[in-house]
Amino acid sequence: MSKNELRKNVIAGRNALSGRDVAEKSKIIAGRIMELKEYQNALTVMAYIDFRNEVQTEAIIQDALRKGKRVAIPITDIRNKKLIPSLLENYPGDLAPGTWGILEPKPGCIRPVEPGEIDLVIVPGVAFDTAGNRLGYGGGFYDRFLPRTRRDTVFLSPAFELQVRPNVYPGKHDIPIHLLVTEDRVLDFRHIRQ
Repeated sequence: MSKNELRKNVIAGRNALSGRDVAEKSKIIAGRIMELKEYQNALTVMAYIDFRNEVQTEAIIQDALRKGKRVAIPITDIRNKKLIPSLLENYPGDLAPGTWGILEPKPGCIRPVEPGEIDLVIVPGVAFDTAGNRLGYGGGFYDRFLPRTRRDTVFLSPAFELQVRPNVYPGKHDIPIHLLVTEDRVLDFRHIRQ
């Protein structure tokens, strides 16, 4: 199976989940993330806004804001092929549909955050393997962004079990994640990369 076939296959499987399944599994995953010390200790968290049956991040974003954490939401700068983290102050009031219809900070609510200030990045993805490799949507935005964070920044991906595959065919520019959280388990890959 090629990367593109795998991407299509996993997205089709995820899209086949009912809204109720997505909500129930997302609630379990968000609960597991909020129990992790990496989340609890993070002062600044960057989180994606879920789209099209991705693991929902609303509960995490609201919990982080309630606990006084700084929350950054990515803005996709298509022209320069980069992500710009922007500080979220009012959820969901600061947001409006942006690139590809995904919610992003509105023009009047853009407050750039330096990548080096981020303690935890909640990274979306299509598929993951049990070595911490991630298959994204093909744009390379996160693979270009993640190396701009600090060495001790934690990369965490929430995923449904159906997104965990034996091989996601990582390329040399693909940045692996540190933690994978599904409705069934938490996988920590940091020992692999020491």
